Amino acid sequence: MEMQPGLSDSEVAQRLSQYGFNELQGADKKNIWVIVLEVIREPMFILLIFSSLLYILLGDYREGLMLLSFILVIIFITFYQYQKTERALEKLKNLSSPRAKVIRNQQLIRIPGREVVPGDILSLSEGDRVPADARLLEINNLMVDESMLTGESIAVQKMLNTTGDIGNIFSGTMVVQGRALAEVTETGQYTQLGKIGASLSSLNSSETRLQVEMKKLIRSLLWIGVSISLAVFLAFYLTRGGLVKSILNALSTSIAILPEEFPVVFTVFLAIGAWRLSKIQVLTRNPSAIETLGSTTVLCSDKTGTITQNRMQIMQLFVQGDLVDESDFEQEKIRLLPLIQAAELASHASSLDPMELAIFQTKQKLEGEVAQIFPLLKEYPLSTDLLAMTQVYHLANGNQQGFSKGAPEAIFGLCQLNSNERAKLDEVLENIASKALRVIAVAKTDEWKGELPEEQKNLTCQFLGLIGLQDPIRPEVPSAIQECFDAGIQVKMITGDYPKTASAIAQQIGLSHAKQVLSGEELLQMSDEELKRCIGEYTVFARIKPEQKLRIVNALKRNHEVVAMTGDGVNDAPALKAAHIGIAMGNKGTDVAREASSLVLLDDNFASIVAAIRSGRRIFDNLQKAMSYIISIHIPIIGLTLLPAMFEFMPLLLLPLHIVFLEMIIDPICSVAFESEVEERAIMSRPPRDAQATFFGINLLFRSIARGLLLLIMVLLVFWFSWKEGHSDNEIRAISFSALIIGNIFFIYSSLSNTRSFLHVFVERNIMALFVSITAIVVLLLIVYVPYLQVLFSFEFPGFAHFKLVLLASCSLLAILEVVKWGKGKL
Repeated sequence: MEMQPGLSDSEVAQRLSQYGFNELQGADKKNIWVIVLEVIREPMFILLIFSSLLYILLGDYREGLMLLSFILVIIFITFYQYQKTERALEKLKNLSSPRAKVIRNQQLIRIPGREVVPGDILSLSEGDRVPADARLLEINNLMVDESMLTGESIAVQKMLNTTGDIGNIFSGTMVVQGRALAEVTETGQYTQLGKIGASLSSLNSSETRLQVEMKKLIRSLLWIGVSISLAVFLAFYLTRGGLVKSILNALSTSIAILPEEFPVVFTVFLAIGAWRLSKIQVLTRNPSAIETLGSTTVLCSDKTGTITQNRMQIMQLFVQGDLVDESDFEQEKIRLLPLIQAAELASHASSLDPMELAIFQTKQKLEGEVAQIFPLLKEYPLSTDLLAMTQVYHLANGNQQGFSKGAPEAIFGLCQLNSNERAKLDEVLENIASKALRVIAVAKTDEWKGELPEEQKNLTCQFLGLIGLQDPIRPEVPSAIQECFDAGIQVKMITGDYPKTASAIAQQIGLSHAKQVLSGEELLQMSDEELKRCIGEYTVFARIKPEQKLRIVNALKRNHEVVAMTGDGVNDAPALKAAHIGIAMGNKGTDVAREASSLVLLDDNFASIVAAIRSGRRIFDNLQKAMSYIISIHIPIIGLTLLPAMFEFMPLLLLPLHIVFLEMIIDPICSVAFESEVEERAIMSRPPRDAQATFFGINLLFRSIARGLLLLIMVLLVFWFSWKEGHSDNEIRAISFSALIIGNIFFIYSSLSNTRSFLHVFVERNIMALFVSITAIVVLLLIVYVPYLQVLFSFEFPGFAHFKLVLLASCSLLAILEVVKWGKGKL
């Protein structure tokens, strides 16, 4: 197909404006009032509002209004977190928009499907989803799945009608075979799909295992909180009397126990985590993939374009019984030209395939650019049954002739070579492939007149020669492979290449057992049980057909492996769907593959997969640390609200206003500071996480509760010494609250990393943690020292000398936590 004229940049801008694209931007974003309504419906905010109204009804206007103002601050923080999450999701939405290939300014470019405008020329090929209604201009063996519109599962073949018109192609349909050029006529709601109200943009994901587990925990804590709050109300009322004070203490307990941070933290981590993955060229289509990345035990990767650069260059040619190296092409061009010309005629004229581009470049070097003057009569496409393609031309003398290229064994079959000829050529194949070159064979038919055979296998060809192409490996791949080995992840290379070529490349990139190759033919002879038993012995799979990838995935899964699988074609979709993590190629992949996958590689680079696994481990680690911190920090808050109800000599240490102040520290710390924390040391030197292990396991809960109890004990010791010194209730409350705030800050510094000391917060500059902690200390000093604020918080200033005990206790807590961390690291 020849390049068609396309829209200019100015025409595109005009049509984007004409069709309302500017007005559509941001139409689905929530405004601040919607967010406020969502926030105040949360149980904790209902309790806070109830508490503030109760203070106002009792005539304590200052405390009631202060509580309301704090609620506004928390709403602002929530709005900021929402905006940050929304921006991340918006950018992901832009990246994940279905892509379309269009011709603009005489160039073929790939753009988001929603940016296609009427007048664009679409370039469609196998596996593409059609982004808009369009009028077909040129077709080549085109078949389209229109089941989304018609309900018919059988693909429709497009061809010329009686009036010479090819017809139309519709938005949402899928090209299952062939290629086409089409001019866009309608987009968006004006397409046939839009008119019947179908929506292709919404993807409903089922709840992940972690979400289900979190909901159960929140539900359990909610009932526990209600029960404890009722118990506190009764205990306080029966021991001290005073209905209002009993209600306020019960409300404080309820606010302290409710784990409202969990869903916020989870949403922020997944949204921003997915955006962080996109910055390393990995698009997350399914949030559960982030959870699973850290559990990956086997990574199955394509070779071409993923491990290699997908940038072909012809290095050797075998013609007339001789092997000719690239350095001798110019001297031998007379002998080589028939082979290269035949390979060119067997290729698509406007192809973007790297192998065919290499053929065109070599032809141009040897002969200069010569226009192809023969009209194309028929194309026999590559198929899984016959790994070869043939193009038949109408010659000037009225005859017709075909030119074929493809896998050597397929071309040998078309040429009907005898056993001796094949044995000699197999030796040459072994020689070329041992140099890590991809080998294709070239042939041509005799000239003939008459009808064309229906199937390619019925052609009779003459063998012309072999072409050895080099696709250099990406320089970063060997180190990425080693990183996988260090992380306990097996790497398996799956390719359609000749076995010897696959083995040579596997040795170059450092795969273990690279000389042991399982071919597609051998796999075909194995039962599922045999494959399951032996699959662990192989890291290289050659001459594998796309549908055989599914058997490989299933065999690995039966061996209890957590499998990540890459793929790019229509037939790869079942394997991508079956794998725990399906990874589609963003550049050379089809829409079908992308829709079946969990992740999309925007740069088709193997190293990006390894970087995604590293990033996935970091995201999971930080999420687990944040959730552990939430559990830990609620322990002292619960303890300080419960104990005054149980012991009459203790004053109320935490009022609703104090807990709200704590929430202003806890919310940004657990949702942003932990999220932005750098990865743990040696994160890729530990084995994969057990996929069956629960997120909130007994060990994590026990450790979180134990750390929280340690902080509670520290605050109670400060309270005890203050009480013994004879301070007033308000002074005791100020000292104890200060101990809780300072101790919490030190607790955060120690909790941010499991493998580094607290000093890394300053060395590696976790800006959010430093900002929140410094702000908290400044505000704490103000509310303890400024008389007006003292009254609001029910404090009295005891003198700075009495805060030495607070600092000593907080430093002791930090020292204990750091020693425990150091000891754990030494085990």
